[in-house]
Amino acid sequence: MKKRIADAFKHAVKSAYDAGELKSESVPGFQVEIPKHKDHGDFAVNIAMLMAKGEKASPRIIAEKIINHLDKGACDIKIMEIAGPGFINIFLKDSSWFAILDEISVKGECFGKSDIGKGQRIQVEFVSANPTGPLHIGHGRGAAFGDALSSVLRAAGYEVETEYYINDAGNQMDKLGESLFVRYLQISGKDITFPDNGYKGDYLIKIAEDFKKIHGDRYVDEPIDKVNEIFIEFASESILNSIKDDLKQFGVKHDLWFSEKTLFDNNLVDKTLNDLENKGFIYNKDGAKWFKSSKFGDEKDRVVIRDNGLTTYFASDIAYHDNKFKRGYDRIINLWGADHHGYVQRLKGAVSALGIDADKRFSVILVQFVSLIKDGEPVAMSTRAAQFETLKDVVDEVGKDAARFSFLLRRADSPLDFDMDLVKARTIDNPVFYVQYAHARICSIFETAMENNIDISHWKDIDPTLLTTEDEVSIIKLLASFPEVIAKSAQFLEPHRITYYLGELASKFHGYYNRHRVITEDIPLSRARLYLINAIRHVLKNGLTILGVSAPGKM
Repeated sequence: MKKRIADAFKHAVKSAYDAGELKSESVPGFQVEIPKHKDHGDFAVNIAMLMAKGEKASPRIIAEKIINHLDKGACDIKIMEIAGPGFINIFLKDSSWFAILDEISVKGECFGKSDIGKGQRIQVEFVSANPTGPLHIGHGRGAAFGDALSSVLRAAGYEVETEYYINDAGNQMDKLGESLFVRYLQISGKDITFPDNGYKGDYLIKIAEDFKKIHGDRYVDEPIDKVNEIFIEFASESILNSIKDDLKQFGVKHDLWFSEKTLFDNNLVDKTLNDLENKGFIYNKDGAKWFKSSKFGDEKDRVVIRDNGLTTYFASDIAYHDNKFKRGYDRIINLWGADHHGYVQRLKGAVSALGIDADKRFSVILVQFVSLIKDGEPVAMSTRAAQFETLKDVVDEVGKDAARFSFLLRRADSPLDFDMDLVKARTIDNPVFYVQYAHARICSIFETAMENNIDISHWKDIDPTLLTTEDEVSIIKLLASFPEVIAKSAQFLEPHRITYYLGELASKFHGYYNRHRVITEDIPLSRARLYLINAIRHVLKNGLTILGVSAPGKM
């Protein structure tokens, strides 16, 4: 419909030019938008405002000239109004919307998808938690967001690959190995104090028990520096396998798991740093090597190789992103925790130094923290003290669907309250229940239709003009906007738009169902209304599928 309206306006401008009423037939990049308020019409067009400067005339006068040459029949236009500084508000005939029901019926699970991405290759890296402990509820939000975003981009025609970056090199891994070694000695009867900076979670006790089952007392009397690599490997592999299991249970699958160690094994860190040094972006100072991040808007330059010869995490990240872009992606999207906000500018600078247009091809989305609420009270959490709610515990308690949908209720950069009691509730106050129940309710209505011998095996003889109530027309218009919701979600990297849309659609359906009988004694009307709610069912399922949430037939 937007394209039809845009084409009609282009033709109207040309007609007005041919009639000598406009100075130019050149049409600027105008927009056909859906107004926020329904009183402003079905669509609003800003073409007259954009042409005012070139025409040297008032936008309202230009709007009148364009309207006089517009073929209203081409777009089923009922009324046009000139509003404000020169917007042209368009009200369509109700009949113009009925075709969307046929489109939904024909396209089914493909309705809403598009090819606006034109096959561009995008890599989305998300979660990437250190393999030093289990995933917590905050990681769950990042996992749900990254997985849904990837799905949204695929639905919009992008070729998407997902990746998990495993930070399996550096001091944190030494600390992990030492922590497991101490737990191993403790369960072996050794009186040894746990290090203050060690990983304190009980999960390491379980891993130590597993290690002891395999190796017995073989390493009890060995010095830590001799056996630490053995404990590092065992701990990291065990934790990483648990992370993979937790993500699988959560419905999240990564296409690639990339190990930081491979960057060093393949000498990629040194190579990348040498390349940047040759380009003049790295210099020596006080025995260390520094990257000129201040050149790219960072508050100061950053160390990449310390004065003791050891590389920093930043050095690894530079090499990692060099590797990413060399794999041929058109765009890289990273999802990080909000506590990494100070790291964004320096890495963008490094990407720019690598010769990449960071503004167009590199994005970082910061996922804000999750506040857990139980029994109406906030729960204090600390990863350092190993006091946090694990993702596995959350999914076990509330279910995958409820957790994912709840994590996607807000923009990524907005803090999120995760109320365990509400998320578990089977009431209309629970957003995921409300949406899923709408789908299940429609399925139940169709069962009733079959029991009443109402023919729903084909829709060709449906008369959509029987759908005349304000509720019905409003729902059809909302259904028609679903493809744009997906497109905008992909454009702005905001999958919560779909969550919000599904809530609105479910609300309209429940309201419609409470005010109108779908199955009546009037069979043609019943079939038309069944056709409508079948379209609602398709769109609800398509939206939930993109979010990685099921669409149950019964609840």
